[in-house]
Amino acid sequence: MSLSLTFHGAAGTVTGSCFRLSTPAGDVLIDCGMFQGTKTIRELNYRPFPFDPAAIKAVLLTHAHIDHSGLLPKLTRLGFRGRIYATGGTVDLLEYMLPDSGYIQEGEVERLNRRNRQRGRPPVQAIYTQDDAIRSLRRLRRVEYDRWTEILPGLRARFWQAGHILGSASIEIEAVSGTAEPTRILFSGDLGPGGKSFHADADGPERPDWMVLETTYGDRERTDLDEAGRQAVLRAEVSTALAAGGVLLIPVFAVERTQELLYDLDCLFDSGQLPAVDVFLDSPLADAVTGVFRRHLDDLETDGDPFTRANFHHVRGVPDSQRLNSISGGAIVMAASGMCDAGRIRHHLKNRLWRPQDTVLLVGYQAPGTLGRLLQEGTSRVRIHGEEIAVKARVRSIDVYSGHADRTALLDWVAARHGVGHGLFLVHGEDAARASIRQALLGKGWSAERIAQPALDDLVDLAAPRPLAPADRHPRLAPAGLAGSDWHNHYAEALLTLRRTLDAAPDDAARDRILAGVMGALGTGKGTRQ
Repeated sequence: MSLSLTFHGAAGTVTGSCFRLSTPAGDVLIDCGMFQGTKTIRELNYRPFPFDPAAIKAVLLTHAHIDHSGLLPKLTRLGFRGRIYATGGTVDLLEYMLPDSGYIQEGEVERLNRRNRQRGRPPVQAIYTQDDAIRSLRRLRRVEYDRWTEILPGLRARFWQAGHILGSASIEIEAVSGTAEPTRILFSGDLGPGGKSFHADADGPERPDWMVLETTYGDRERTDLDEAGRQAVLRAEVSTALAAGGVLLIPVFAVERTQELLYDLDCLFDSGQLPAVDVFLDSPLADAVTGVFRRHLDDLETDGDPFTRANFHHVRGVPDSQRLNSISGGAIVMAASGMCDAGRIRHHLKNRLWRPQDTVLLVGYQAPGTLGRLLQEGTSRVRIHGEEIAVKARVRSIDVYSGHADRTALLDWVAARHGVGHGLFLVHGEDAARASIRQALLGKGWSAERIAQPALDDLVDLAAPRPLAPADRHPRLAPAGLAGSDWHNHYAEALLTLRRTLDAAPDDAARDRILAGVMGALGTGKGTRQ
């Protein structure tokens, strides 16, 4: 087939964005992201790529978030020798984000192998190392917005402002196949909600032949707030948390969300709407990224430097992070990661979730199966680093800092493209979100035959008579494995339930009977103790 598209990620799930465009001049990837969420989904990061990395001629990156860029070091380690094209903002962010990701991989595997040795299990290898990440940076090439860049003979690309984070882009690709007219494919990347403090609204070309559209918030509508309205929401949450006498703990995403929060806190402190309490940024990556934002102040839609204040403290070393445990109240601690699945935030949650005077404020999307999603859904107990923690702290969630367009904004962006020549692929969304966008488009007169919801690893022949029907389907993970919680979540829940049941039993004899029932269900054949 002369032109085909394979969905190796962000198909039936929000993470792992990776699309392979096969052309007469060779294969290119649009994004090469890491899977996040449940352990079942994250296990895909350890498996071989479903293609030969050495055969990939180039990579085009929509933006720097790890679920779009995080497997680039693995790709280069396994033989990729082409160029990685990205905007200047994305390149500057990746110089910190990819080495940090490699450092995290090494640390997590070191801890896992320590447990594996104790359990007599074989060691595992990191997905990639910090050195792998540093080597992958040599492949990066900067591109400008709104300018065509030749990628391969007969293949060129143009990057459009996506309004999501610093450097984010939608990517328009024009491919020539034989003597036919060029085919134009538009990859939305992650689209911003519009009206953000730092960026212009998302843009794009009109009437591409094909469109690949993200649908992260395709089933949600948000209140349209201006900057003052957003700051009012934050002020209310911070004031209530401080009035409770404890610490406000904010799990943050290192890129954009952290900087927006610092910007709004700076405004609220300056205007006297909040007392100038200490704010501790406990994330070396978020600190480094904030430095990148400071270097790009001329590119951001803001006046002055909102990131430097006497009461903004940058926590770098582990001992300094640990000293934050002694703070009893009247402070804000911001720590990564935003979904609470890695990083220093887990140590802070372990130290503070059981304190009723403390508050946890979730400020972004929480993928299914993550600790952040469990807290958002109101779980009463969690397991962190193998220990059971009661959730007594107030858990709050606000959606005014989302970097994603909601349902209306997505539909408006599509409408501004004035349709597509052939068809639309809905990706980067949970099933309900994709279904909602599809239904809305049908209501606006779109034909059902022009809208597809590809599954993981689906291949479509863009030159076939019915190109929206998958030409090949060999998924690495069934759709059921991509949605909701997995057996690891259920296992943790079962352990917590067993612990609560044993604690509530009236005596040891009752506990023996409970355990005997469990062991009997497991087929061990052991009865109660006489």
